[in-house]
Amino acid sequence: MRPPLPPFDAATAAQKARAAEDAWNTRDPARVALAYTEDTVWRNRAEFLRGRDEVVAFLTRKWRRELDYRLIKEVWAFTDNRIAVRFAYEWHDDSGSWFRSYGNENWEFDSNGLMRIRRASINDLPISEAERKFRWPLGPRPVDHPGLSDLDL
Repeated sequence: MRPPLPPFDAATAAQKARAAEDAWNTRDPARVALAYTEDTVWRNRAEFLRGRDEVVAFLTRKWRRELDYRLIKEVWAFTDNRIAVRFAYEWHDDSGSWFRSYGNENWEFDSNGLMRIRRASINDLPISEAERKFRWPLGPRPVDHPGLSDLDL
C-alpha cells in the first residue's frame, strides 16, 4: 500500500503530488519505482515504458544526463483515482548548459495507491544559470520554498 489511497480529495491529492515530488528529488530510480505498479504503463515525452524495470532503467539514464535536478509539482485537477499535475524542473547537462523543463502529467492509481498509468508531456527551455529559481540543496524541496504558482511558473 502507498497512502494516501483513492478516492482523492484536495488534501490527499496534494499529499500524493508532494510525495512524488520528494521521491523524484532524491534521484534514486529504485526508490521512485516503488510508487508504481509492477506493470505500470508510462508515456514520457516520446518514450513508452512498461513495468518497474523499464522505469528504473529510464530514470537511471535520465539522471545521468539531467544533472543537479530539482523538481516542483503542483496539483492541477483530481477525481476518484486520477490526479493531473503540472510541474517544472531545473537541471544542467554535462557541458554546464541549464534548462527548465515544464510539463503536465496524468496519473491513474490502483486501489493500493500505486500509480498504474503515467502520461507526461514535457518541454525544455534553455535558461542561464542566473535565471534559476530552484536553488535549494539537492534533495527534497524545503517546506518554506515557494511552489510553482508562487514563482509565477
